[in-house]
Amino acid sequence: MTLTLRLAASLCVALSLCALLAVPGNFVGLGGDARLTLAVFALATCAWIGTPIDDTYIALGAGLALTVTGVISDDTLFRTLGDDTVWLLICAFVLAAAVTRTGLAGRAAAFLVSGARTVRQLTHLTTAALVVTAFAVPATSGRAALALPVFLALAKALADRRRLVVMLALLFPTVILLSAVATLIGAGAHLITVSVLWEATGDRIGFTQWLLLGLPLAIVSSHLAAEAVLLTTTRRADRRGLVRVTVEEIQLHSERPVSGPWSAAESRCALLLATVVVLWCSEPLHRVPPAVVALIGAVVACSPALGTVRLKDALRTVPWSMLLFMAATMAMGVALSDSGAAKWLVSGLPAGLTPPLFLAVVVAVSTAAHLVLQSRSARSSVLVPLVVAAAVGAGVNPVAAALASTAAAGFCHTLPASAKPVALFADLPGTPTYTPRDLLRLSAVLAPLTAALIVLFALAVWPLMGVPLVP
Repeated sequence: MTLTLRLAASLCVALSLCALLAVPGNFVGLGGDARLTLAVFALATCAWIGTPIDDTYIALGAGLALTVTGVISDDTLFRTLGDDTVWLLICAFVLAAAVTRTGLAGRAAAFLVSGARTVRQLTHLTTAALVVTAFAVPATSGRAALALPVFLALAKALADRRRLVVMLALLFPTVILLSAVATLIGAGAHLITVSVLWEATGDRIGFTQWLLLGLPLAIVSSHLAAEAVLLTTTRRADRRGLVRVTVEEIQLHSERPVSGPWSAAESRCALLLATVVVLWCSEPLHRVPPAVVALIGAVVACSPALGTVRLKDALRTVPWSMLLFMAATMAMGVALSDSGAAKWLVSGLPAGLTPPLFLAVVVAVSTAAHLVLQSRSARSSVLVPLVVAAAVGAGVNPVAAALASTAAAGFCHTLPASAKPVALFADLPGTPTYTPRDLLRLSAVLAPLTAALIVLFALAVWPLMGVPLVP
């Protein structure tokens, strides 16, 4: 019944907006292409919110509608799938498949977590391990699946301390979501942001620049979130006493060895991954694009002599549906910008907004957007073109505004359905986990905390790294 009501409400809103846009006398100054673009966006957004139809199907339909009506060319629609950022993500998934096949992630987790002696140490060592996975596995859902066996091992070892198990169940998805901002490949939304900025302003954010801007924010926000999770889900008595998680307990939930001598495949894969990350980070020195570096790494990872995974097996792990979704939403962003629709939408903003106030509004809206749009990429495809257009009019650096919006949109912890990692750890048969009430209690603390942290970074930290709030 609830789904039916949401569908009816979304349909009414979308049709009402389309009807208003169809009347030539309404919205003076809005051109024909802009009207079509806004109508398609309204229908797509309402469909994302109120229908169970696959997000990718809706995005492809919207991109096709914009192409058929002549708002964008077919070349624009299909070119987005060949964008170098899309290739970067494809190759990153191939590399991630190689890492997963060797079991390196399990070794790293065992090495870090087994060294914890107190509850707080366990919490922050787990947080550090999860932040590091952002460099090895793209997409938050893939990292959640990779981390699940480690959590199950910890839950078994701490079975007599139920509150600690619930705390860890909430810690894993929280850190996975917030630490995604560390790298360009951390989430598909990042690639959409980079594409929109390039099309709208000509500014290109590379892997290294994103790393410099995003990694400090990811580290600080993840460890602050770890403290918030610890304090909101446990009592002082729960945090007392020693903890002891052995390598043998982690091994019970891992198919690959997590201790002992490294195999030849593990050594080769670790060396390859380290080389690729170093080349990504040193792009300004050698000028080889990150997508080319990733492609070289993927070819080596799947080679008969040096590889650890077959190419066809690695390609099965690539989320092609997500890539098509990204390509279609990139095309939608181009239409929103080129048609003048984004500029018209933000022209109604109140005049006289100071840059800090503008930034605060952007971060607040982006933080709350997950309550309406569950897809992180969908949120960025809708918000970033508007934020970039509004930033130009408000005298704010569009790069800083877009980064702040994308980082804030990474907060999606309020409901189990708000993000796939949250849903995954919320339903674990036979293992204590969190309830919707636990999520709401954490969100009440974490939402304002992360929003304030992003504003602080945009005002005080990013300017030191070459991205001032005011150009």
